[in-house]
Amino acid sequence: MTDKRDEWKSNIDTTRPSIARAYDVVLNGKDNFDVDRAFVAEIVKVVPEIYDVATYNRQVLGRGVRFLSGQGITQFIDLGSGLPTVENTHQVAQRANPEARVVYVDNDPMVLAHGRALLAENDHTAVVTSDLRDTAAILADPDVKRLIDFDRPVGVMLVGVLHHLHDDDDPRGIVEAYMAAVPSGSHLFITHFCASTQESRDAEQKYLALLGTGRFRTPEEITAFFDGFELLEPGVVPLPLWRPDGPVPEKPEKLTVGQRLMYGGIARKH
Repeated sequence: MTDKRDEWKSNIDTTRPSIARAYDVVLNGKDNFDVDRAFVAEIVKVVPEIYDVATYNRQVLGRGVRFLSGQGITQFIDLGSGLPTVENTHQVAQRANPEARVVYVDNDPMVLAHGRALLAENDHTAVVTSDLRDTAAILADPDVKRLIDFDRPVGVMLVGVLHHLHDDDDPRGIVEAYMAAVPSGSHLFITHFCASTQESRDAEQKYLALLGTGRFRTPEEITAFFDGFELLEPGVVPLPLWRPDGPVPEKPEKLTVGQRLMYGGIARKH
């Protein structure tokens, strides 16, 4: 029997690491290739906790979606979603509300292949293969229009992806374009690599050299993405400090390098 991975591999550039597949590596997934594992091995040299960082990001995704569901959000656009793993956005949202609707957007063809298989029997969820920078195409996509009612509040999610946009991609303008398309009561959910330590700045250089993307922004730069919206408590903070389920150090300076590598927050549109 032909391995499905062989079919995907014929259409995928396996000579360069992929953002989605590298994230799959650090989540201990199986949908990645040698080039992705080699890239992660280089990151481990400067941030040994990178596998933990992926876990922190996945955990805050769950906390964030649960929070948004508690705010009455029943539809989500998860931009740059990556490969499916455990506790995906639709699973968390639909546990809170079985009628919740989720659209995943990613430009990696493997995401589409896996997502369609995962969601074959879930008509409240879809996967769109597109570059999140093409805001007009995504907002006009048939699956987006089928599942998302833009007259009702939407959870716009950019979890672990804006740092892969360079400044000349105008990430601020991209955020504003999505938020302009959704009504009052919508929420913006962002997590982002942060230039919080020397190790993080060293990791940024590895990302840029080996992956071609990876802009580690300062807390102030990350916070600026929320300008014009009501930033909700506790603000833009290291991921373990964002509405934690359990005890964590009270002050950011008490956190490890890995715990400070990504910051995030949620804001409401009035």
